[in-house]
Amino acid sequence: MRLLLLIPAALAPSLAQDPLHPTEHIDQAHRSIVQPAPARSKAASQATARLRQAPAAAGSPKAPLNTFIDEHIFGRMRRDGVPHAPLASDEEFARRVWLDTTGRIPPVDELQAFLDSKHPGKRDQLIDRLLASEAFIDRWTYYFEDLFRAGGRMGSGLNLFHFWLREWLTLDRPYNEVVTDLLTGAGKSSFSVPAGLYYQRDFVKAKDDPATMDAHDLVNQPDTVDEFTVTYSKVFLGINLACISCHDGARHLEKVNAFLTARTRDQFFQQAAFFGKTRQIMNWENGYQANTEYTVDDLAPGYDRKAESIVRVPRTGKGIAEPRFILTGEAPAAGVNARDELARMMTGHIQFARAFTNRIWGELMGFGIVEPVDEFDLARYDRAKVAPGFTLQPSNPELLDAMARDFQKNNYSFRHVVRTILRSSAYQLSSNFAGAWRDQYAGYYARKFVRMLSAPELHDAITLATARPAKLASGESKVPMAMQMSEPKKADGATQSFMRVFGQSNRDDMPKKTPPSSLQAMILMQSRLVNDRVAARDNSRVEQLLKDAADDRALIDGLYTGTLSRKPTAAEMETALGALKGDRKRGAENLQWALINSPEFIFNY
Repeated sequence: MRLLLLIPAALAPSLAQDPLHPTEHIDQAHRSIVQPAPARSKAASQATARLRQAPAAAGSPKAPLNTFIDEHIFGRMRRDGVPHAPLASDEEFARRVWLDTTGRIPPVDELQAFLDSKHPGKRDQLIDRLLASEAFIDRWTYYFEDLFRAGGRMGSGLNLFHFWLREWLTLDRPYNEVVTDLLTGAGKSSFSVPAGLYYQRDFVKAKDDPATMDAHDLVNQPDTVDEFTVTYSKVFLGINLACISCHDGARHLEKVNAFLTARTRDQFFQQAAFFGKTRQIMNWENGYQANTEYTVDDLAPGYDRKAESIVRVPRTGKGIAEPRFILTGEAPAAGVNARDELARMMTGHIQFARAFTNRIWGELMGFGIVEPVDEFDLARYDRAKVAPGFTLQPSNPELLDAMARDFQKNNYSFRHVVRTILRSSAYQLSSNFAGAWRDQYAGYYARKFVRMLSAPELHDAITLATARPAKLASGESKVPMAMQMSEPKKADGATQSFMRVFGQSNRDDMPKKTPPSSLQAMILMQSRLVNDRVAARDNSRVEQLLKDAADDRALIDGLYTGTLSRKPTAAEMETALGALKGDRKRGAENLQWALINSPEFIFNY
C-alpha cells in the first residue's frame, strides 16, 4: 500500500458543475448541440477557490500594465471595484508557463537557473526561450491535431499532415494563410496536398461497392460538404451552424442563439455552396478501394438543394444554391474559384480573428471571453446592440476585439498571440487570492485559474518527474513523450487507456475538456505508468537521488523540485523525513508516488 501524503478531496467529482435545467423540450434538444452547459468560468472559479486559498488581506496589490491586455483587464476591475490577486511568485509562474507553452514541467537545472537569476526581464526572457523551443512545437502540434481531428480518417496521409503542422508552427506562418490552405487544397490528398486532408476527413461514404470502376458516387458529396461546413464554421468562426443545416432557426433557437434564430436553412445551403463544385473521389489501388484515400477537385455541378441526404433530414428547395457568406451575404467574384473566395472572405472578417484569439485565450487563461469558444452568438456580442431579452455574451468584448485587431495587425502570428498573453500581468497573477472570493469575479480574470493537465501533459509530466522516458510509436519511429506522437491510437494499450480516462480526444469528435473524476484518482493511484516509474530502478529519479543525494533532506528537496517544481515547506519536510525512516528506498518511492497523486501535480496553478 502506497503512503497517501498531501492528497485532499479536491479530485472528487464535485468539481463538475450543476447541469442546466431547460424548461422546454425543444430548448433542451438544441442546447446540447449549440450551447452546452455548464459554464467553464464557474467551474474554474470554484475549483481554484477550493485548491488555492491565501490568508485574508485587505485591498489589491498593484500590477504593472505590461500590455494592452492589462489596460482592459485591470481598468475594468478598477472601474467596477473588483479586487485581484497579487502577481505569482517566480516558482508559481515558472511551472505554469512551462506547462502552458510546452506541455512539460520544468527541468530542474533550467528551473533553478531561472529562480537564481536577478535579471529584471527574466520572465520575458523565459517566455521567448520557451516559444523558440522544440517542445513548444510538440505541444501545439498536438493541440492543433486534436482541434483539426487528425486521426484515422486521414488514412495514410496522417503523418504528412503531422509534419505540415509542425512546419507552419516552426515557421510561425501567418494563420490566415494556413486556414486558406485548409479550405482550398486539391489533389491526391494523402500524398501531395497535406492541407486537403482536413476537408477529406469529413467524407460521408454513400456506397460500399461501385457500379463501375469510374463510379463517383461512393461519397455523398452534399452530405460531405454539409459536415465540413459545420466543422470549419465552428473551428474558424466560432459559430455552430449544425441546427440550421437541418431547419430554419426561427421557432427553434430563440432561447439558445439569437443570431441563428434569424438564419434559415437556405442560408446554410448558400454557405455550403462554396464547396458545391468540390468533389471527393475515392482512389483505387490494384482493383480495390483505397479507403480514406481521395482525390479532391472542383468539377461538380454545384450544391443541389434537393440532393439526397444520408445523415440529415431531406433537403428542400429548388435548383443549385449560389454561394453567399453567411456573415455578410457576399457572393464570390465572377470567374474566381468559390473556395478561394471563401478563404478570402472568412480570414478577412473580424470574427475569424476573434474566434482564434478567444480560443487561445481560453486555453491559456482557463476559459474564453466567449464561452463555449465555438458557440458565439453575434446578436449578443455588441454591448450596444444586444438582442432584446438577451444578455451580453462576452465577458469583455472590448478586450477580445482589441486582441483580434492586434492579431490582424501582426500578420496573424500565432506566436505573437501567445507571447502577448503570457507577458501580461493578467496571465501572471497568482492563483492564490487574498480575501473572500466571489464567482462573479471570474469574468474579470481577477486571479489565475487552475486547470487540470490534459491527458498528454499528465503522461509527459509523469515521464519527466520520474526521469523514465516512454517508447511510443510515432510514424516509423519511437518517441519519449506523448505530445510527440502523430496519432495517440498508436500508443501501447496501457498508455491509451490512461489517456482516455484523462480526456484524450478520439480525433473523430471535437475535443472537449474533461472534468476531474474519482475514476481518474483511482487510475492514477494504481496505474503502472506511475507505480513502475517511481520504483528505484532503471535510472529513475528516485534511484538517482538515493545514490547521489547528500542526505535525506537533499533527497526530499530533489523529489519535490523534480516533481512539483518547488522546495518543500518545513511541515512537508518533517512529514517526508518521517516517511524515509526505517526503509529509505521504500519511503522515497512512496513519497514521489504521493506527490504525483497530489492536486498540485495534476493541476496547473
